[in-house]
Amino acid sequence: MLIDIHAHLQFGAYDADREAIIQQCAEQDIFVINVGTNRQTSQDALVLAHRYPERFWAAVGLHPTHLISSPRDPDESASGSDIVPAEEFQCAVYQELARDEKTVGIGECGLDYFHLERNYGFSPEQIAQEKERQQEVFAAHIRLAKEVGKPLVIHCRDAYGDVLAVVRREGMPAAGGDVHFFAGDMQTAQQFLDLGFSLSFTGAITFKNAAAYADVIRSLPLDRLMAETDAPYVAPEPFRGTRNTPLYVRQVVEKIAAIRNISFDEAALATFTNAKKLFKLG
Repeated sequence: MLIDIHAHLQFGAYDADREAIIQQCAEQDIFVINVGTNRQTSQDALVLAHRYPERFWAAVGLHPTHLISSPRDPDESASGSDIVPAEEFQCAVYQELARDEKTVGIGECGLDYFHLERNYGFSPEQIAQEKERQQEVFAAHIRLAKEVGKPLVIHCRDAYGDVLAVVRREGMPAAGGDVHFFAGDMQTAQQFLDLGFSLSFTGAITFKNAAAYADVIRSLPLDRLMAETDAPYVAPEPFRGTRNTPLYVRQVVEKIAAIRNISFDEAALATFTNAKKLFKLG
C-alpha cells in the first residue's frame, strides 16, 4: 500500500482521463488525499472523497495565491475566464466543508511570497499589505483547524520564518499538521518538528540538483516523514516535464528509501503509517 498525501485529482488537468487514473490507483493499491486550493476545488475534492470513500479523502482550504485576482492556471481549471477573481476567505463556508466526515485536513493554506513578489508588479507598500493579508487568512485557517480538530496542510514558499511566526502566535493545533512540499534546510525543519509538524516531500527529491533534500530526509525522524506528488505538478524522474499523477508517488517513496538506506517496503509502511496517524484515516 502507498499513500499520496497531497494531490489534486479534482483539477481540470484530469478531466479527460480522471476515471482511468482512479482505476489505476485502485489496481496499484494507492490511496490519495486530494487537497483544495479554493472553495470550488475544495468542494470538488470532497465529491471525489465521497464517490470513492474507500480510497480518497479531502483537505479543504484557500491557497494564498487565490487571495489575488490572477491568470487562470489551466492545470487547475481547464476552462473558464482567463482571469480568476480573488476569493475572500469566508469562514462559514470553510467551516461547513471542514466538518464533512471525509475532510481530514485544513488547507492547503499558508504563505506564498514567491509569486507575490514577482508576478503582480506591486509596490513595496502593496507587497507588505498583501503579506499581512495572507498572514491574517492563514491565522483564520489555524483557528478553523483548532475548532474542528483536524491537522493543517501548510503551503509555504519563500516564507518559512513568517509561517513559523504565525503558528507560534496563534498556537499549534492539537491535531498537528503537515508542511507540504518541504524545501527548507534541517534547521528550519527542526523548528517545524518542535512545533509538532510532519514534513512531506514531492518528486523534486528525485531531481539531479536535490542534494539539499537528501540531507533533510536523511536526518528527519522516520515517523515524521510522508510522501506526496502535488500532482499534476512536479512529476518525478523519469517523468519530469510531464503531467504528474498520484501513481508516481511510488518514485517518491523509492527515493526516500534510497536516501535513508532502507527497503522500499519499510519506507512505504512508514509513510503510510505516518499519514494514517496524522490524518486519522479510517
